[in-house]
Amino acid sequence: MYRRTYYATHPDMMECVSNQGLRDRYLISELFGPGECRLAYTHAERFVIGGLAIDTAPVPLPDQTEPISVAGRPFLERRELGIFNVSAVGGIVSVDGERFVLAPKDCLYVGMGAREVLFSGEGARFYLASTPAHRRCETRKLGIADARAMVRGSAEASSARRIHQFILPGICDSAQLAMGLTILEPGSVWNTTPPHIHERRSEIYFYFDLNDAERDRVFHYMGQGEATRHLVMRNEEAVISPPWSIHMGAGTSAYAFIWAMAGENQDYEDMNLLDICQLV
Repeated sequence: MYRRTYYATHPDMMECVSNQGLRDRYLISELFGPGECRLAYTHAERFVIGGLAIDTAPVPLPDQTEPISVAGRPFLERRELGIFNVSAVGGIVSVDGERFVLAPKDCLYVGMGAREVLFSGEGARFYLASTPAHRRCETRKLGIADARAMVRGSAEASSARRIHQFILPGICDSAQLAMGLTILEPGSVWNTTPPHIHERRSEIYFYFDLNDAERDRVFHYMGQGEATRHLVMRNEEAVISPPWSIHMGAGTSAYAFIWAMAGENQDYEDMNLLDICQLV
């Protein structure tokens, strides 16, 4: 069912690990394959991260296959799910027979207990983030106009960006999942500056919409403030940020990224900011 499992790590493990070892522990790549649903499991808040690339036929969210005690049960039996259309064309998601049309960058929150989730729309690509849930919340579609927008950064600092909050209290209720979309303005390359740490949450970034999907890259910074590391990321790759790690990035072009958080609370402002001069 899962192409790969990512295990929890301690900051001490960053000290001597190679670049490849770093990528093996935190980078989620090859999320999209024509006509299939690809899922990865991480011990960071028990996130499941996935991607679907629709060819011609609809693609279902698979039922559980592991452990054997839950084989055949719906994937969302005890989970909730956030879905973003990350393609340039519209797509359709059907939840227990109810049809939702998602334009590019639209979001769909699917509550715990949904039995059948079906994706369709030739050429559409969907990014998925799922977390365990302790209560059922209403399934809801959200467009950019439904999100709470925040303007951050500046053109002078190459960090002008607009943060769109989609799944958060007061916007779209969930059990623990928080999700949003940040879009950089043309000419800006820095995201999430100054960097910060969530001691009580894990976060996953999914980078997409790079100007040149083949040649452009994002340099994603992580690790502890006094011992930073980085990953060089391609278009449509995701990266796991543990609670003890900073997260910040700079690209060779403007881009967008989807952030997904889960953990002890859903307070967006619960973060420890680091001045850029503190980084080593």
